[in-house]
Amino acid sequence: MSESAAQAFWHNFLGPSPGWYKKAIIGFLLINPVLLYTIGPFATGWVLIGEFIFTLALALRCYPLQPGGLLAIEAVVLGMTSPYSVFHETEANFEVILLLMFMVAGIYFMKDLLLFVFTRILLKVRSKVVLSLLFSLVAAFLSAFLDALTVTAVLISVGVGFYSVYHKVASGKGSHHDSHDHGNDTDVQANHREDLENFRSFLRSLLMHGAVGTALGGVCTLVGEPQNLLIASVADWDFIKFVTVMAPVTMPVLVCGLMTCALLEWSGKFGYGAKLPESVRLVLNEFQEKADSERNTRDVARLVVQALVAVILVLGLAMHWAAVGLIGLMVIVLLTAFNGIVEEHQIGHAFEEALPFTALLVVFFAIVAVIHDQHLFTPVIDAVLAMDSDIRPGMFFIANGVLSMISDNVFVATVYINEVKAALDAGTISRMEFDQLAVAINTGTNLPSVATPNGQAAFLFLLTSALAPLIRLSYGRMVIMALPYTIVMGGVGLACVTLFI
Repeated sequence: MSESAAQAFWHNFLGPSPGWYKKAIIGFLLINPVLLYTIGPFATGWVLIGEFIFTLALALRCYPLQPGGLLAIEAVVLGMTSPYSVFHETEANFEVILLLMFMVAGIYFMKDLLLFVFTRILLKVRSKVVLSLLFSLVAAFLSAFLDALTVTAVLISVGVGFYSVYHKVASGKGSHHDSHDHGNDTDVQANHREDLENFRSFLRSLLMHGAVGTALGGVCTLVGEPQNLLIASVADWDFIKFVTVMAPVTMPVLVCGLMTCALLEWSGKFGYGAKLPESVRLVLNEFQEKADSERNTRDVARLVVQALVAVILVLGLAMHWAAVGLIGLMVIVLLTAFNGIVEEHQIGHAFEEALPFTALLVVFFAIVAVIHDQHLFTPVIDAVLAMDSDIRPGMFFIANGVLSMISDNVFVATVYINEVKAALDAGTISRMEFDQLAVAINTGTNLPSVATPNGQAAFLFLLTSALAPLIRLSYGRMVIMALPYTIVMGGVGLACVTLFI
């Protein structure tokens, strides 16, 4: 029986998403104009934030770009922000956009080397506690000197590589079978289903330890996170000064964060503790042995090129030769040129992972523009600035942490550091108190923000990546798995800011 035009439009709207989800998005779009003209733009702005977080929380039901984009378009149409403000927020984060466009694609062309290295690590380190600490510590170290999103891109690439190898075998195909949809479980054999679920749990825990590691390391140095550089430039701190000023907070948090990693794996709580199934270990061993036996001179040459370019990448990022995105473009050119990848369709696959997230990030900047234009954070900022100087650093840490969980930690840091700088210029606070508050702002925006995927760009990137649905990593599950880290990092960070700053 042919469907009516109305039914056709309804089925096409947000595609296969559940009916209740479609109704919720339509309800949001219909109620927002009513709220705007009844309770005003300030309250409606907070409602809009809640609606956008709803789309992130249900990212596995529907990619947030479409429903979030509809909300952002409506906000512009209703005058809650302007196209200029959206462009301004996007322009301010242009380096992040370049990074996503080019660096993630560059990592794609390095996947053979990554799989080569990490397969050996995974198979040789049998202790899950040691393996988890290794993932977290390496992610922390690399994020401190490179970039959290780049490190996350590496983790995602490795995770997809491991998963696809086993999924092929679980579906009755060889580990080197080229054409296989590892997002479809239809062909997974009955005797592999339980091991596949356990493997998903194993990968989820490793990826979450790694993602938290990017936050643990990212807060430590001037180049670890975008807001660090912003705060350092306003405070006129160089690299060494930044590390030493932050160390009374960042070093205890790093130690406690790594202890939390070990404790979670030992206890098996909050979704951690899953071991690598023996059947998966056998498949990965077989994959490694087969790859080693079939590797010819050209394959070895490709690995050598990837290793050399990896060294150039690390040097370029550590020594800041150029914007991170431009270094990523250099990586793409070097890897494709010297490894013979010269056809357009071969190169195009590398951008499939990053561009949807880049578009989503611009939609997110539209929501940030609403926050800015409607001054949604102003009451919180004013209340904290009005407090006594003795408790102000701790309250700054809390306020920055809570607001970063809701919105974007770079935006929150920008607003707060500018307000504090204005207070310093006006003579309201001393230089010593300015330094204390700058530490509180930096650590507050970096540490408690691991509570939600929208608090950390690396977490949001992981949530919306191609890997998340494969390993069943939803918004809610990320929040639950991040909860013990949030409590420890937030609690230890607050105590150190209160006691030592």
